[in-house]
Amino acid sequence: MDDTPQKITTLVGREVYSNEGVFVGEVADLRLDLTERQAVTGLALTQLNDELFSDVVGGKRGVILPYRWVRSVGDVILVNDVTLHDVIEQLTRPNGEDEDSVVA
Repeated sequence: MDDTPQKITTLVGREVYSNEGVFVGEVADLRLDLTERQAVTGLALTQLNDELFSDVVGGKRGVILPYRWVRSVGDVILVNDVTLHDVIEQLTRPNGEDEDSVVA
């Protein structure tokens, strides 16, 4: 395996799948924490799987999944199983109570 560091911009445009093989969306942008950790904290997804997100995002452009859900990065990005319950729970927290996942 090649351990050469990659630019984080190489994540943009990659398809995201659950570890069960379900298409989740496509990476459109990244959320970065530049203050303390200087790390990627979330993946902004568009081209969402309608079966997973249609009831949740409505007319919104996408969602941001917490980067801690990422299991592996290769030609595609694998994330822990994205269940509608997990996403709804993250998206419906009132005003910044938990900013790990938001509708964009």
